[in-house]
Amino acid sequence: MPKSASEDKRPVVESPRSPRSCETSLCFSDGRRKVDYVLVFHQRRHGSLRSPATVSASREMLSIVSNGNFPPVGSDVEAARGGGAQRGGAAGAGEAFAEVRGREPAEPAFYEMPMIREEFEANLLEAGLELERDSEVRAHGPSFTRLHAPWPVLCREAEFLKIKVPTKTSYKLKEESGFGSRMSSVWRTLKQPFQPKVPHQDQESTKFLSHCFSRDKLHLYNITSKDTFFDNATRGRIVYEILRRTVCARTCQTIGISTLIAKGVYDAAFPLHDGDFAVVGQVEEKNDRQVLHQEWARYSAFYKYQPIDLVRKYFGEKIGLYFAWLGVYTQLLIPASVVGIIVFGYGVATMNTNIPSQEMCDDSLNFTMCPLCDGACDYWHLSTACGTARASHLFDNPGTVFFAIFMSLWAVLFLEQWKRRQISLSFSWDLTGIEEDEEHPRPRYETVLLQKRQRKQKKKKPRRKTEAAAEKLTWKDRVAGYVINVSSILFMFGLTFSAVFGVIIYRITVSALMAMSPDPETKSNVRVTVTATAVIINLVVILILDEIYGSVALWLTELEIPKTETNFEERLILKAFLLKFMNAYAPIFYVAFFKGRFAGRPGNYVYVFNDYRMEECAPGGCLIELCIQLSIIMLGKQLIQNNIFEIGIPKLKKLFRELKNKSPAVAEREEERPPQQWNLDHDLAPFEGLTPEYMEMIIQFGFVSLFVASFPLAPLFALLNNVIEIRLDAKKFVTELRRPVAVRAKDIGIWYNILSGMGKFSVIINAFVISFTSDFIPRLVYQYMFSQTGTMHGFIDHTLSHFNVSNFKPGTAPENSEHGNITVCRYKDYREPPWSPDAYAFSKHYWCVLAARLAFVILFQNLVMFLSLVVAWIIPDVPKTIVEQLKREKKLLVDVFLQEEKEKFQLIQSLFSKEATHPPSQASFIPGRYSTLPPGLTQSSDRHGEGQRVRCRAASFSQFSRNVPAQPRSDNENSRQTMV
Repeated sequence: MPKSASEDKRPVVESPRSPRSCETSLCFSDGRRKVDYVLVFHQRRHGSLRSPATVSASREMLSIVSNGNFPPVGSDVEAARGGGAQRGGAAGAGEAFAEVRGREPAEPAFYEMPMIREEFEANLLEAGLELERDSEVRAHGPSFTRLHAPWPVLCREAEFLKIKVPTKTSYKLKEESGFGSRMSSVWRTLKQPFQPKVPHQDQESTKFLSHCFSRDKLHLYNITSKDTFFDNATRGRIVYEILRRTVCARTCQTIGISTLIAKGVYDAAFPLHDGDFAVVGQVEEKNDRQVLHQEWARYSAFYKYQPIDLVRKYFGEKIGLYFAWLGVYTQLLIPASVVGIIVFGYGVATMNTNIPSQEMCDDSLNFTMCPLCDGACDYWHLSTACGTARASHLFDNPGTVFFAIFMSLWAVLFLEQWKRRQISLSFSWDLTGIEEDEEHPRPRYETVLLQKRQRKQKKKKPRRKTEAAAEKLTWKDRVAGYVINVSSILFMFGLTFSAVFGVIIYRITVSALMAMSPDPETKSNVRVTVTATAVIINLVVILILDEIYGSVALWLTELEIPKTETNFEERLILKAFLLKFMNAYAPIFYVAFFKGRFAGRPGNYVYVFNDYRMEECAPGGCLIELCIQLSIIMLGKQLIQNNIFEIGIPKLKKLFRELKNKSPAVAEREEERPPQQWNLDHDLAPFEGLTPEYMEMIIQFGFVSLFVASFPLAPLFALLNNVIEIRLDAKKFVTELRRPVAVRAKDIGIWYNILSGMGKFSVIINAFVISFTSDFIPRLVYQYMFSQTGTMHGFIDHTLSHFNVSNFKPGTAPENSEHGNITVCRYKDYREPPWSPDAYAFSKHYWCVLAARLAFVILFQNLVMFLSLVVAWIIPDVPKTIVEQLKREKKLLVDVFLQEEKEKFQLIQSLFSKEATHPPSQASFIPGRYSTLPPGLTQSSDRHGEGQRVRCRAASFSQFSRNVPAQPRSDNENSRQTMV
């Protein structure tokens, strides 16, 4: 592609043809300067290549509307780097906008992109970064611009960002004594086989004081080497901060690299990984990526603790907090799994002694049940449902109530434990007291705001600078997006309910068709077949709608035009969670609370489409169906999403991307020389945020906590899944994704509020599941109110009502009955018998059971809420040791700075005493540079007498660490070296 004249003038540093000067492929061609960030762009192929004359003519179509602070577009690179004009352009970025005739300004043409890159990179040079580009721009394929931040820029930006760094001062952490010390020692010994082998770990008994970086206090920090003082993650974050605030005011009125990527000027921007993840050579020379791969990102390391500190060092606090949260969640699933296994074992042990299931399996009782469908279905005996009744007892027993209470308290304990862990990590990672980073507007927000200014500019006269800068998007600009959001979400809810209703229709119709089958084997397996196939259909629909809802939530959030990435992420999370929550749990809610509630009774059934009866619960109750529904959906989502969506699909995308990007010419060139690290990282998938990872675990948390009363083994399956999930995510971050920018975060954000809300909601759901879905309350009512012996004998007969078959509506009675002359059949409900004056009305037993159900819900909720408050009160949010260490650190920092001020004052006093004894000559004394007194102050003090000495002002230590000869002042502040 032809280059512009100004682009030819740019000094280009050729990249090395071989890694002879830098074996790790992480440096510039000189082998010394690290590559801290990489910008990637492709040369686009079009139907016809334009000639230089066409390009220059097209450039003339680009007109600049500004306040006069910007040079013309055709100016050379030196003018683009010009200090005054360019800085003025950056300051007045809100005043100018680019207007392309007949084209949207947010979508620059391909021939304008080199100009935008030229200005952007010139501004990066102006900001102090050092650039290196490929010696030749490829006609096809990626071209790389590598960035390096020198020491002065790192110091400046670290001070701006208030990055905390360790000082030379350290202190020993308080150690336990007595019995606690012995127990801690034993616990550390037991945990030793599970600890990852991470080299150069800090001593746990010693901690260095940390303080926000300041260029005036370099002597306080433990700076052994300027190249390694800031680790690679911090260097990448510093460069990203420069990239996101750098302005392209002359060419496209853009702020930040994210907007340039959105406009297609650059294809990607990312920091580099620390070399290859495969260990080559000596084990002691492993980099952080290799250590993480060896000790964290392998399935064989499933039994080890996560090296969270190293994860945070390599990926940043935000990703470190996610894996720390996932680790705490997985650890606390262990006691929940143990209790769930015990409850399930209790159901297995008492299955043969359970009286209600024995009565259902007893053929001698001869409970003849009413038909399950009209006409084609015959009467049937309750003993044929023996297997369902015995299976129901596994999950519907007195231990279920205890387990529901335990899991509600477990959710509170999990949140309290995470708060303590989060505060401990904030202390050890020096996150206490950090401020939220200032966020720049998103590219979409900038584009819409620019278009709004352009429309107003055409209608009105140019306003003053302050008025233009204060302009922002209002609710009127977003009202269309809000309307579409509300209507779309309501439509998605309707779609979810329609899918659930469709499966209900499927169950009803297939049950009726199978009941008409002449095959007795088919008739006997109607309920099992329909339930299993319906749940599988539900699972497939949930997985498909999950992917659709994720894309829809992203689209709807874009329509709202959030200003910052934080606002965008929070709104996206709320929409995606709301849609996916309804999608995953709607079928389960139906089985738990609606199935069989509105079916009616024999002789007065409720029909769908005037032909099909509403389905009823199984003879053993709806809890066993709820268990089947929950288990299949939970296990299916985990297995399919983990094995197909998270493993298979990314690998297919990577293979497709490699086949698409690798042309024969490129392959030949790559065979000649080994690929550099930026080539390898560019072939990896881009990091797209933690929202999918959190969402998967939050939905699983709902399965574990919301309906756990129906499936006590849910925590066990969640634990097994998470053990694999941790290593799967780790492998993905270390080997398959580009290195994300190390984002600083104090907590997990809005996810904690969602977890807290789900924990409270789970108390209500479990109370209603035990009360209305299971038979726990009817059994208690029968045993203590209606049983003549005080036992469960006669419970099944008590729960079955009578129906006179002569009361069937015409055409609904069995056509060809094989049971002879049946006059009365039974059905499960609390209704008056047909010989009663109020035939088929709800009996007093029904109202007693209903009152007991409601009373249990109120009692359960209040009991669990009270115990939750007790647990939250007993467990403090901040560990006592952290409180003591924070106080100690604050005192030590005050002592350090007081000692520094004392040394400064003593140094100043000694200088003044030397000046009084040996007055400097006029030629060698430079007022204001080596003295903190203003010029002429010594003479004035002599005139006022010896007793009146003027107090000196506070001075920086750096004033006394410079060389005596006066240095010439450099025009470029960024090129000034900071002395260590």
